[in-house]
Amino acid sequence: MTQMMAQKTTNRGSRIGGFSMVEVLVALIVLGVGMLGIASLYVVTLRSSGSAISRMQAVNLASDLGDRIRANRTAREAYEGAPATTGSSCVGDSAVCNPTQMAAHDLFTWQQQIAAALPGDATGTVVIDNTTNPITYRITVSWTEPGNPPEQLSYVMRLQI
Repeated sequence: MTQMMAQKTTNRGSRIGGFSMVEVLVALIVLGVGMLGIASLYVVTLRSSGSAISRMQAVNLASDLGDRIRANRTAREAYEGAPATTGSSCVGDSAVCNPTQMAAHDLFTWQQQIAAALPGDATGTVVIDNTTNPITYRITVSWTEPGNPPEQLSYVMRLQI
């Protein structure tokens, strides 16, 4: 045991130092670069999630109009026209509308939903192909995704009734 104590006392003579200023600065630079990488990853994630939400909204909006067209099958070509400029009285228990008026109301409501749900200059269009049997409706929802540069995106759904 005395020999161990003797060894410990002889090692105490060596210089025990802490971190030098250069080591601390290098560690701060490495930490800073890592934090910038994490911030960059966070920004990319936010952009991607925003784009995914817009795409999901476009799918839901196109499906919504498809359901409206299925519910009002006799209107046919009326869905290709321009939407009504104002809301109509086609909703409610006392509502009395013909299929063409209901189609105009559906298009008006749909355009309002597109403008509220999607970023940029969002629009929706319906093109009808009467040459096919059954009739084919092509429902397109387009919007501008913010970014540098802004990206024009669209979702197209084909519906046969």
